[in-house]
Amino acid sequence: MSFSSQKIYLGELNGTPLGDFRLAASDLGLLAVEWADSQPELIAYLLHRLKGNVEENQKRIHPYAKEIGEYIKGNRRNFSFAIDWSTLRPFQQKVLKIVYAVPYGEVITYADIASGIGRPHAYRAVGRANATNPMPLVIPCHRVIGRDGKLHGYGGGDGLPTKEWLLKMEGAVIA
Repeated sequence: MSFSSQKIYLGELNGTPLGDFRLAASDLGLLAVEWADSQPELIAYLLHRLKGNVEENQKRIHPYAKEIGEYIKGNRRNFSFAIDWSTLRPFQQKVLKIVYAVPYGEVITYADIASGIGRPHAYRAVGRANATNPMPLVIPCHRVIGRDGKLHGYGGGDGLPTKEWLLKMEGAVIA
């Protein structure tokens, strides 16, 4: 599917313990989750990177918003909706598919992911792929920690305190 012909639906998830979110989806699945205060960056990503036709459509976004809201409230461990992986670059897709598979309440290191994709020295590139994750919470980059067992980097919400909150909510054991 050509990105230029792709229709992108935009909607909201508001009033969660982590704040308000903006969500984007295509006919293939979820494309992006972003904190509301970063909406200009989300729109720029959708228009420039994906070159799709963006339309507000809360009805199309509702299934995604419902499940993400349940997750944030601690009432959901897995998502049943589809993810549109087609917009991610190949390396980022490899990395984020490993992150997506990390079970609720568990953690993995950047180095483990680098080894898992056959590039054991690429842990910094793995970190960058996580830093540009367009679907935080759903692709749980908060479950990725440093080799030292400590939390390193998180761009969503309030940064590391948000990452720590998510891991504690999930019952993950962290250093």
